[in-house]
Amino acid sequence: MTFFCLLVCLGEVKAQDTTLEPVNPPTPDSVKVNNIFIIGNEKTQKSIILRELDFTTGFYYDWETFMGILKADQIKIYNLRLFTEVEVTPLFTGDDEVEILISVKERWYVLPSVIFQLADRNFSEWWTNQGRDWSRVNYGLKINHGNVGGRNEKLRFSGQLGFTKGLDILYSKPYIDKKQNHGLAIQLTYADQKTIAIKSVDNRQVFYTNETEDVLRKNFSTALRYTYRRTFYNYHFLTLGFNKTWVSPDVLIENPDYFQHEGNNLRYAYLQYSFRHDRRDNVAYATQGELLQLTATKYGIIYTDELDEVEVNIVANKYFPIGEKFHFATGLTGVWFLSPQQPYTLVRGIGYAPNFIRGYELNVIEGQQLYVHKNSFRYKFLDLSFDISRLIPMDQFNTVPFKMYLSGNFDHGTVTDRNQLPENARLTNKYLFGYGGGIDIVGIYDLVLRFEYSINNQGEGNLFFNFRAPF
Repeated sequence: MTFFCLLVCLGEVKAQDTTLEPVNPPTPDSVKVNNIFIIGNEKTQKSIILRELDFTTGFYYDWETFMGILKADQIKIYNLRLFTEVEVTPLFTGDDEVEILISVKERWYVLPSVIFQLADRNFSEWWTNQGRDWSRVNYGLKINHGNVGGRNEKLRFSGQLGFTKGLDILYSKPYIDKKQNHGLAIQLTYADQKTIAIKSVDNRQVFYTNETEDVLRKNFSTALRYTYRRTFYNYHFLTLGFNKTWVSPDVLIENPDYFQHEGNNLRYAYLQYSFRHDRRDNVAYATQGELLQLTATKYGIIYTDELDEVEVNIVANKYFPIGEKFHFATGLTGVWFLSPQQPYTLVRGIGYAPNFIRGYELNVIEGQQLYVHKNSFRYKFLDLSFDISRLIPMDQFNTVPFKMYLSGNFDHGTVTDRNQLPENARLTNKYLFGYGGGIDIVGIYDLVLRFEYSINNQGEGNLFFNFRAPF
């Protein structure tokens, strides 16, 4: 009887296998979308996802064109940074009719976290120039809500102690109208410091603390930003802000040019316009697409006797896929101030984020104009995904992606200092370049870690560690 039952079971298994042979329907010349279904969006409102779709129901699309649209829409939905996984699938309901299934896995949106970060420009600056001084660490509490009300609204609060004491509050609402074209954001920031950079000598920052360790600088700023997004990839930003900086008289004794006017307060309102075209496949670590951003800022709408300045920025990045494993990334950055001198709080240059040349991470090259061209040739040699649902039974964390890239890098550029400061003449107004190799790691929630060894054209080489993509 047992043997007979076993044969019956085997026969059933065999019969089931033969009925599961795949059936591939012929590819149509065109296709019509009947319905759109979304699953997995327990908190995110459906309208936020539908805003990213470049197709609608009831219309016919050329099949090849339609498949390209679905791929682009999947990338746009993922770049909302609301989901850890996104999949857009066409399901045939007839010879030339489909229904679209959008499957998403939501991130964990409320992220309370402990602030423990270096106050310096980068890890290498802290490790080498500042002698691994643990007093130069910021600590505190940060709370981020990445999807308030399921409408992709952002709320951030952080309270910070340590090297820099500060408070930061940000609220942004991407859409305030039914057509989802217009948005608003508001931000308030306060910070004070007992140790500040007051100038640079030999292309390195000089920090100052007075004998009584008093607060040397207090800064308050607020801004209101308007956003307009009519098309999928083009954004317009208009920001109106106000900034007030107070410094101790001791700072002006150490550097009389810290401000450009008499007195130890700098106040200014500013107006900024920015245009961004963003068609990257992953905003945290792009391997395909392009980014173009143009920004113009007028400092000094009121209090023009304290500051009257114009700054222009351009960022142009391009990412070229080369097969499945390789890609090439190249990016050009330019910054121009119209005046020959700026208050030290507005100083720009290579070495201040996001402008750098690999190999010069330990330096600041300050001036009124800069040009940087960054290049990376990358090879993806590891692409894994770990299921840890047995350890963490939460959908937002139970899958851990892990990718590793080998990179070969070459950056070059220059900084123009119209004042020809002799203490920084070693690197200003000169052609600079750096090259080397590294390993990039991309993990959960778009975390990026970079380990690079770079050599500059001064013959200096060092190992550098960074927490974000170079561009």
